[in-house]
Amino acid sequence: MPEYKAPIRDIKFVMNELLDCDTHYQQLGYTDATEDMVDAILTEAAKFTEQVIAPINQIGDQQGCTWKEGVVTTPDGFKDAYKQYVDGGWPTLSQSVEFGGQGLPHSLNSAISEMMSSANHSFAMYPGLSHGALATIEAHGTEIQKQQFMPKLVEGSWTGTMCLTEPHCGTDLGMLRTKAELNDDGSYSLTGTKIFISAGEHDLSDNIVHIVIARIPGSPEGSKGISLFIVPKFNVNDDGTIADRNGVNCGSIEHKMGINANATCVINFDGAKGYLIGEVNRGLNCMFTFMNAARLGVSLEGTAATEASFQGALAYAKDRLQMRSISGVKNPNGPADPIIVHPDVRRMLLTQKSIAEGGRALVGYLSQLVDITHAGKDKAKIAEADTTLALLTPIAKALLSELGFECTSHGVQIFGGHGFIKEWGMEQLMRDTKISCLYEGTTGIQALDLLARKVLGSKGAILEPFMVDIGAFCQANAGNPAMAQHIQALGAYCKQWQEITTDVGKKAMSNADEIGGASVDYLMFAGYVTLAYFWAKMAAVAHSKLESAGEDNAFYETKLQTADFYFKRILPRAQGHAACIAGGVDSMMAIPSENFAF
Repeated sequence: MPEYKAPIRDIKFVMNELLDCDTHYQQLGYTDATEDMVDAILTEAAKFTEQVIAPINQIGDQQGCTWKEGVVTTPDGFKDAYKQYVDGGWPTLSQSVEFGGQGLPHSLNSAISEMMSSANHSFAMYPGLSHGALATIEAHGTEIQKQQFMPKLVEGSWTGTMCLTEPHCGTDLGMLRTKAELNDDGSYSLTGTKIFISAGEHDLSDNIVHIVIARIPGSPEGSKGISLFIVPKFNVNDDGTIADRNGVNCGSIEHKMGINANATCVINFDGAKGYLIGEVNRGLNCMFTFMNAARLGVSLEGTAATEASFQGALAYAKDRLQMRSISGVKNPNGPADPIIVHPDVRRMLLTQKSIAEGGRALVGYLSQLVDITHAGKDKAKIAEADTTLALLTPIAKALLSELGFECTSHGVQIFGGHGFIKEWGMEQLMRDTKISCLYEGTTGIQALDLLARKVLGSKGAILEPFMVDIGAFCQANAGNPAMAQHIQALGAYCKQWQEITTDVGKKAMSNADEIGGASVDYLMFAGYVTLAYFWAKMAAVAHSKLESAGEDNAFYETKLQTADFYFKRILPRAQGHAACIAGGVDSMMAIPSENFAF
């Protein structure tokens, strides 16, 4: 199993040098988040993930969760690790002080979440889902609900879930059948079955708080008739203490491709007591608070998996001796050269490195925008942050999960036949990561959200501010000869992005299927250009640091070399997606459905 080491130097580069988190935090009033405090927290988080979470990753995959008569038991070591996580105060880091949190920035917690996900994807999902439940209750719950549920969720002694999917109903939530009937005391009785509920049942916490969508009898059909409810595993008294068992039971757990140490559950609600969140029939609007938080979390998972696979592949490539370099012997004292000298191995390693570091920069930036929406005082800046998040969240979620799966495949490939063997741990990373392309909206759903709802739905207005930001960066660096190639390429791709948007919009006026036919290629094109922007920004920082870097000179040189690789070997992929978009939808839809056959 690869030995995970938290990439602290690069995390600090993104936070301190690229995004200037110290200034960002002070401007938002996070006065406790000084550079020294942040550094100390990151250092301790690295120790925790390396020494406690990472060592149980492989055994978690091997043992998986077990189900017996509705009770789910997590693998060896998980319960103790979660207790250490809670005892260390990690769940409280970025939560509201009012409910027992430390009140530190979301972006700091995001950096720690990346480490946890790299070290142990399954384990990281347990607290990750709780954060979404907390955000939903804090944004839409009543004061009584907040006092009842948030302190224990913040503390980590309770965990949360999101209950959307039903056996007949996945993405099309308007088809849901779970019903909620009003009780005399103002609560509701929920009846129905939800499937694919991550962390829906386990032995890590004292209570599990389900955030559930359901339909109140008499509500409109479709998504306009959805309401949202808090449904705890154990009922909760007004003072927040646990009461009797609620009508919530785990009917079974799934046997899956990956994330085996996180129970994916069938949850049955049998007249379970629940509490309405927000207004009747406005549940989907409230649920998007949870879903958007989850989508940012999944983009982080793709980055984290890429980093973990890169670390394992790099160590192996330096150690494994196979063949001689075609340009001459590199290891004269050995029987063969290490495989890292071979260009194709370098191609795969640099793909992993460029995606991990580019993804880290993108997710870090999005996390800063979340900070602004949480703590900003300037309404105009909050609105700008919301607009950019709306544009870039589907891009980050889909792009980084797809590339994460590709990069974990490269990790297996670099190990050759050993990569296919379980004991090395590389195939687990690939299996675990595939789920990121699926849950919280598949790549196709993210693409439709981006192109149809966001970009074309706003007539391109949502895209404009981001284009202005990139244009301003290009103009500011236009006179820097060291940046000339990157700036020229970035400007050309942004112009092409806008032209493609206009072309697809025009085609869609005569055939709406053009949107669906173009959407995934459009998202991938946009994603590669977005990462190019962050790689250009990182290159600009690295150039500015080189003269005074001293011992860190190699770090900045490597950053520049990786940026060069990204622009020359990864960004050109966008042109393939542009060509597919230009090809239109006709070839996809030409064969009648009845003519598809084996």
